[in-house]
Amino acid sequence: MLFNSLQFALFFPVVVVAYYAIPQRNRWILLLAASYAFYMAWEPAYGLLLLISTTVDWWVSNRLPAATDQAHRRRLLAVSLVVNLSLLFSFKYYNLINTTFVGIARWFGADWPLPESEWMLPVGISFYTFQTIGYTVDVYRGRQEPETSFGRMALYVSFFPQLVAGPIERANRLLPQLRETPGAAWEQVVSGLRLAAWGLFKKVVVADRLAVVVDAVYTDPTQFKGFALTVASVLFSWQVYCDFSGYSDIAIGIARVFGIDLMRNFDQPHLSRSMTEWWSRWHISLSSWFRDYIYIPLGGNRSGPLRWSFNIAVVFIVSGLWHGASWRFAVWGALHAALVIGDRFTRPLRDSVARSLGVHAIPGLRRAIQMSLTFVIWTLTLVLFRAESLSDAVWVYTHFTSGWTRVGDPEAFAVFLSRVHLDGALFAYCLLLGPLVDVVDYGWRNERWRSAMNALPTVARWGVDYLVIFSILFLGVFTDTPFVYFQF
Repeated sequence: MLFNSLQFALFFPVVVVAYYAIPQRNRWILLLAASYAFYMAWEPAYGLLLLISTTVDWWVSNRLPAATDQAHRRRLLAVSLVVNLSLLFSFKYYNLINTTFVGIARWFGADWPLPESEWMLPVGISFYTFQTIGYTVDVYRGRQEPETSFGRMALYVSFFPQLVAGPIERANRLLPQLRETPGAAWEQVVSGLRLAAWGLFKKVVVADRLAVVVDAVYTDPTQFKGFALTVASVLFSWQVYCDFSGYSDIAIGIARVFGIDLMRNFDQPHLSRSMTEWWSRWHISLSSWFRDYIYIPLGGNRSGPLRWSFNIAVVFIVSGLWHGASWRFAVWGALHAALVIGDRFTRPLRDSVARSLGVHAIPGLRRAIQMSLTFVIWTLTLVLFRAESLSDAVWVYTHFTSGWTRVGDPEAFAVFLSRVHLDGALFAYCLLLGPLVDVVDYGWRNERWRSAMNALPTVARWGVDYLVIFSILFLGVFTDTPFVYFQF
C-alpha cells in the first residue's frame, strides 16, 4: 500500500477515526492490526517474515536478562543475528552472490549448480531488519529493557508509518510511545497533516515529475550526450531527495496524528559543506545506526588514522550494499568512504588554499563554494546509484563532456525535449522544483519563518494549506509510483 495511492487515502482516515473512537488501552491493538494490513496489502506472505523476525527477537530479548553466562548471552544474540540476517540474505543478496559464483565458474569453464532465486524482494526488509536487530543488541548491551508484551513488540517492528522506508527508530524512543498511545492534541494533528501533505507534494509533484525525465535518459544513457546526461543526473539528485525525504515527512506527519513522535531523518543536506557533513544530514536514522552498531564496535576513531580509515571503509561499503544488491552499490559505498576519508586528510590543504585565495575572509562566499562543490560531488556519485548497470554508469561518466557544441542549437534542444517528454515551459518548471523544495524546507526548519507563518491570519494560513493540496491534486503525477527506497 503506497502513501500516494487511493487505497491509502481510504485506509488512513478509517484508522484515525477508529483510533480515537476506542479506549486508549486498546489503541495499540488497532495500530498493530492496521500495520499488518498495510504491509500485507503488497503480499500476504510478507506478514510471515515480519512475524518471524518479531518472534525470534522477542524470545531472545526476554531470555537475555536471565542469562548470566557471557557465552550463553552471545549465543542468544547470535540466534537473533543469524535468523534476521539469513532472511535478509535469502531475499536480497542470494542472487547477487549466486550470480557472482556463476561468473567465476564460467571463467574456469565450469558450471555452477545452484539456480537463481525467483523470490520477490519484500518491501522494506532492510529497514525493519535493522530496527529489530538494533533493539536486540541494545537489550544485550543492557541499554534497553526487554519488551515483555509480544503484541507491543510486534507493533514496534511493524508500525506502519515507518515500516517500509524508515526512519529506523530506536526502541528507547518508540516503544514507550507505543505503550502509552496517548493520542495527539489538535495542534499536533494539524502540524502532522501539514507535514504529511508537504511530503506528498515532494513525492508526486516534484520527485515523480522529475522521474519522467530521469527515466527517459537513464533507461538507455548510450542514446544521449553530455547535456542530457548532466540534466538527468542533476534532476535525479533532486528526485531522490524529494522522494525519500518526502516519504520521511509523510511518515513523521501521519505518526504525529496518532500522537507518536518519530525522529527527523533529513536535516537540509543541501546546506552541507562537505561529504562528511552530508552524511550527518542525509538519512540520519541509517547513518546513526551504522555509527552505533558497526563503526563504534569496530573501534570508531579511537585508533590511528589507518584503522579509522578501515572502519570508515567497512561502514560505507556495507551501507552501499544495504542500499542495493549489486556490486555497483558496493562501489558507490567505497567511493563515499574515499570522499569522507579524503575530506579529513585534505582539510589542512583546503584551508591553506582558501587562505591563499583570500576566500577565508569572506565566509559567505566560502560557504557557497563548499555547498556547491558538495552538491556536485553528491550528484556525480549518484550516477552509480541510478544507473541500471556498472557499464551504464561508466558510459555516463565518460560522456558528460560530449556533444556540448550543439547546446545552443534550437533544433537539437527541441529533439532533447521531445525525447524526455517535455516542452520548454515544463522543462523550466522541472528546473525550478528542486530549489523551491529547499527554500520551503529551510522555512519549515527555521524558527523565525515558522513564527511568521503562525502569526498570519487564519485565512492566510489555511490558504497556504489549500495551495499545497491543490498543487498535489492538479500538478501531481498519480501513477502509483513506488518510493525509491522501497527497493531497499
